[in-house]
Amino acid sequence: MAAQKGILRARDLANLNLPRGELAKLVDEERLLQLSRGLYTLPDRVVTEQSTLAEVAIKFPHSIFCLLTALQIHGLTTQSPHQVWLAVDVKARAPHMQYPPLRVVRFSGEALESGVQTKVIDEVVSICVTDIEKTIVDCFKYRNKIGIDIAIEALQEAWRSKRMSMDQVWEYAKICRVNNVMRPYLESLNG
Repeated sequence: MAAQKGILRARDLANLNLPRGELAKLVDEERLLQLSRGLYTLPDRVVTEQSTLAEVAIKFPHSIFCLLTALQIHGLTTQSPHQVWLAVDVKARAPHMQYPPLRVVRFSGEALESGVQTKVIDEVVSICVTDIEKTIVDCFKYRNKIGIDIAIEALQEAWRSKRMSMDQVWEYAKICRVNNVMRPYLESLNG
């Protein structure tokens, strides 16, 4: 099961009717490696730069990677965020981990649900991440937290590499109520 999933949760063993004490035995025998509380993997698992994202996605399956983390996933920034940025519902309990440090932003309704796509990382783990257009809009919405320069850089890079739809950006800007903030930047790209 660990070979198929890449990262195993302790609760996954309930489906196999295995006692949880079996996990401790496998860790003691060095047949499994404990990543963090409740997360296990094979000791010879290949670790990539996105392995920590896979761990977060498995531990908090209802979270959506957004803002700086989404920019990094899409290759739209030169920044290397020291925190993993997650979007959760306004009423959801905030996820917490010792490592990696998490930065949580709260969205509601259509702002949370729109522009979310599923990507597979480490060849086995599915994650939810905001698409390129929604990520750019979110960067403008949270410009006071991340910096307007990062939002502008992401917009210009996505436009230059022809990886975004202007119509989709405008639609998300209206949903997130930042269309007036973004208008001059979008007009400068067309002009």
